[in-house]
Parts: sequence; C-alpha cells; structure tokens
Amino acid sequence: MTSAPHAESTVPTLYSFRRCPYAMRARMALGYCGVPVHTVEVSLKAKPAEMLERSPKGTVPVLVLEDRVLEQSLDIMGWALAQHDPDDWSLARNVESQQQIAALIAENDSSFKQDLDHYKYAVRYPEFTQEEYRQRGERFLRRLNELLASRDFLIAHRLTLADIAIAPFIRQFCAVDADWFWQSPYPHLQRWLQRFLASDLFINAMAKR
Repeated sequence: MTSAPHAESTVPTLYSFRRCPYAMRARMALGYCGVPVHTVEVSLKAKPAEMLERSPKGTVPVLVLEDRVLEQSLDIMGWALAQHDPDDWSLARNVESQQQIAALIAENDSSFKQDLDHYKYAVRYPEFTQEEYRQRGERFLRRLNELLASRDFLIAHRLTLADIAIAPFIRQFCAVDADWFWQSPYPHLQRWLQRFLASDLFINAMAKR
C-alpha cells in the first residue's frame, strides 16, 4: 500500500494539445513504446502554471521526467524509442537510413512547416495568395509521393520514425482544403495518409482525454 504513491509519482507527465501536430507525434511515440504517462490536455488560452514552471517557453508538447524536462517533440520521440522500440522505428542498425530519416524530418520541420503555416493562415501573409502558398508546399508533397511510389512507407518497406513524425503535418496540410487534397495528383501520398488516419496508433493518440 505504501509503495503506490511513490510508483505514481514516477509516471512522466505529458503536457499536450490534441490538434497540435508536434504533440500528436509525441503521443504516438509514447503510445507505441508502451511507457505509462499522465497526459494533461492544455488549454492554450489558460496554460497550467505547473507546466510553465517546468517549461517557461509555454508550448506543447512537454514531457516532465523525474530527472529532466523534454521540451521538443523529437526529443520526446527519441526518449520513447530509447525505452522500447519493438518494431525498430529508428532503424538502429542502418546508419544510412537513420540519416535519411533525419534529413526528411528536418525538411518537414523547416521549409515545409513554413509553407504549411503560410498556406493555412494565408490571410496573415498577404504577400502571396493561398494558392501560391499551397504550390510552395507541394514541393514537399511531390517528394513524398515519389518516395511512396515504390513502397508503402517513406524510408523502408515498413513504418519508421519518419512516417510518424511527418504524417501529422500532411494531415494538417490536407485539412486546409480537403477537397483539393484528395483530388490532387499525389495518389501514393493519399493512400499513405489514409492508412495513417485509419491506424490504431493514430486513433488511440487522438482519443479525447
């Protein structure tokens, strides 16, 4: 009986926001590795004081561990896979594939994320039209579609960290104009996204808490 409070206190706390793509990929990695976490859904208009105390930057996701605080989604994903990676998402024995994963995620998180934000919030960026911003984002869509032409996943013939890290952002790009996306000339990317949206991993990560 006396051990229960101590055991409970060791459970990491994840501060999350359900629709944030960074938080989505962190939740999926944590769900995959099977390590119990206490998830706190954050209101972006009223962020918990305890979260801000541990992470003053005030953005999600944040994973509070016993010995440190992880404030970046990729760090959280890396920590999760270090705990348990049964399907080898990290491709631990293939250095070349690891480099490919890192490069593709870096492109997603930099140039594509900027194009996505401009496309989604085009009214804030009147220098170009929403269609022009979409066309910029399509450069990355074409690249992914080409990678998926010969296999079902981005880097290998099975799920890897790259698919999980990137899919939430493609989902967000699709949501800006779903009619356009599902009629666009990217059939391999569309099939890949459909599989992702139907996966238990994604559905469980998106369950309301």
